[in-house]
Amino acid sequence: MATVHHSVQKHQEQQTEKKQTNSLGSPQTILIIAAALITIILSYFSISIGGIKQGVLLWVGLLLGYTLFHARFGFTSAFRRMLSVGNGEGIRAHMLMLTISSTLFAIILSTGISFFGGHPEGDVSPVGTSLIFGSFIFGIGMQLGGGCASGTLYAVGGGRSEMFLTLIAFIVGSVFGAWHFDFWVNQMPSFKPISLATSTGLGYFGAWIVQIVIFGLITCLTLWIDKKRRPPRVKPLPTATGWKRFFRGSWPLWFAAIVLAVLNAVVLMVRNSPWGITSGFALWGSKIAGAMGIDVSHWGYWSGDRAASLHQSVFTDSTSVLDFGILIGAFLASTLGGLFLLKKIPFRRALAAIIGGLLMGYGARLAFGCNIGAYFSGISSFSLHGWVWMIMALIGSYAALYLRPLFGMSNPNSKDHFC
Repeated sequence: MATVHHSVQKHQEQQTEKKQTNSLGSPQTILIIAAALITIILSYFSISIGGIKQGVLLWVGLLLGYTLFHARFGFTSAFRRMLSVGNGEGIRAHMLMLTISSTLFAIILSTGISFFGGHPEGDVSPVGTSLIFGSFIFGIGMQLGGGCASGTLYAVGGGRSEMFLTLIAFIVGSVFGAWHFDFWVNQMPSFKPISLATSTGLGYFGAWIVQIVIFGLITCLTLWIDKKRRPPRVKPLPTATGWKRFFRGSWPLWFAAIVLAVLNAVVLMVRNSPWGITSGFALWGSKIAGAMGIDVSHWGYWSGDRAASLHQSVFTDSTSVLDFGILIGAFLASTLGGLFLLKKIPFRRALAAIIGGLLMGYGARLAFGCNIGAYFSGISSFSLHGWVWMIMALIGSYAALYLRPLFGMSNPNSKDHFC
């Protein structure tokens, strides 16, 4: 009987695997070739204009995009699922990612390990009105726009039609944020940057202990909420099996969390600052505005060290190169799975994408970053502003749950499984 039961169970597992595999499309050969050619071209320009370091960052970005798409690793969806039905799977993946990245950052920042010389510095920014307001509206924006900063890039690379509108609006919002940056940052109330490691006397080891305890408490809280609310689980994504899963399939959230943490540490050691995304959007948009005759050089945001980037190639800007890599990495991952497909965008969904993108772009400049630059890299750098960003973005996300239905966008409910 045991043998029969085992055979039946094995057959059921094989059928499930076959069904999941069949839900993937055939590899999109022409698009895969296009992705390879684009990668070669971008590598050439990155290295010839920006040097070897920029070439390395392009490929790190490619791996980031590849990982984000394969796991559909989200910040927007993780916040929404937690707030709407109490599903904490995504938040627990965040805590795992932050645990590993904080550990690696503590070692790198305390020892000064760098691949190309110089001294690595964490992302530590002020806590003030601009951060509070910017992260709050970013939280609203990412729920309306359908993705955060990293989510927008990998979704565009993956062929989600509405996210092209989100990205364009994101860039426009970033320009307005750069325009108003001086008012929000220098004329509104603010405290100096606070590092749990260097501003408190704890040192990196003491700050690491504090954050590990916080990560553990948050993880326990999500497990308690799970037990109490019994939320629906996330539907498994279409996937291949065995070694093919690396190329054509979904990756577990925990695996992606580890990879993203390690890659962020690599970024820190390569360019001496952590992973960020949205400063690239502000640069692209400001360059376009300058080409249209708008003098952006006198804006406070483009003073100091940032001024030179307005007159240089985008391939000399490390954040832009990382962004290019994320786009092509996600594009490659989606085409390998046969999943790149553009669709018609309903009007209300298009409107939400535009509004969400504008809010995220504006909010990211005020808040010194997005879910990556402020939340992921900020907390990993032991900056208090990263924790404030997380809290305010959660509040903004909660407010957005009441706005999403106005645009025909559903929220997770307690009755059905969701993707």
